Amino acid sequence: MTMIKKTLLALALSVGALGASAAGLDLSRYQLGANYALDALGGMGLEASAVTYARDRNSLFFVGDEGLGVVEISLTGQTLGSMRFSGWPANSTHNDAEGLAYLGNGQLVVVDERPQDAHRFTYQAGGSINLANAQSVSFGGNAGNLGTEGISYDPRNGGSFVTVKQGSPQAVLAGGLTFAAGGAGVSTMSALFNPALLGLASLSDVQTLASVDALAGTAAADHLLILSLDSQRLVEVNRSGQILSSLDLSGLTQQAIEGVTVDEKGIIYLVAEDSGFGNSRLIVLTPVPEPASVMLMLAGLGLLGWRARRL
Repeated sequence: MTMIKKTLLALALSVGALGASAAGLDLSRYQLGANYALDALGGMGLEASAVTYARDRNSLFFVGDEGLGVVEISLTGQTLGSMRFSGWPANSTHNDAEGLAYLGNGQLVVVDERPQDAHRFTYQAGGSINLANAQSVSFGGNAGNLGTEGISYDPRNGGSFVTVKQGSPQAVLAGGLTFAAGGAGVSTMSALFNPALLGLASLSDVQTLASVDALAGTAAADHLLILSLDSQRLVEVNRSGQILSSLDLSGLTQQAIEGVTVDEKGIIYLVAEDSGFGNSRLIVLTPVPEPASVMLMLAGLGLLGWRARRL
């Protein structure tokens, strides 16, 4: 490939990555980019309830709320591998895997909704993990079927977490989690803001924006994406609970959307459980470039084309 062609390609790709600015993502500019069926994998791939992006692997991980295991997939939904959960702690009554976060270097954290416990383990494709033996930490009492639905990792300043509780009452917590064997970990999680400010019927997942490259070093790196299954809405909020942008998800699928994550380019990935349709889904949301950005790229392409003709 010639240098001119490489530069043209880089300019074209840059437009697709213009999902973020110093002000934030601006969800109103997002549209459906793709919708992929996920493998059922004997039930492990059904009931998709949480998803997380692994930058160092350029892949996604997701779990189903039956708690059978974790699945690694490509950014276009192909199965790359899986790891089975061979057991859960004794206090896990339903094995509700509802939250998932990637820490880097193959380390994952999965959250059990009802006891509100988080378990950390290292992913091994084709392997298994007994979560009763994994390092873990509790950040809340038993909340029944309205417990923690999402967790996200913020890698800055040594690492911290944000979690959301579904309802009765809703909660958005932020702080530190220290994992230890036997559930002896320590939580410093505390309420971030009053979720009533959001006006959402439920809180289904959360994603920090600290890892989006275009937001690095700006106030927008503190922003969060919060998903509501029952309101069929995705909102971008600051850490005071102010809604900065939002996106109506009702037209994307009839299946229940339960998980959200984002990559370094600002591309958003959602997972929806099978809901009787046969397969869970991976839904990709991409930003529509602002007109000024498109004109800038076209001008660059025109200049490069002129140079190519002159050579």
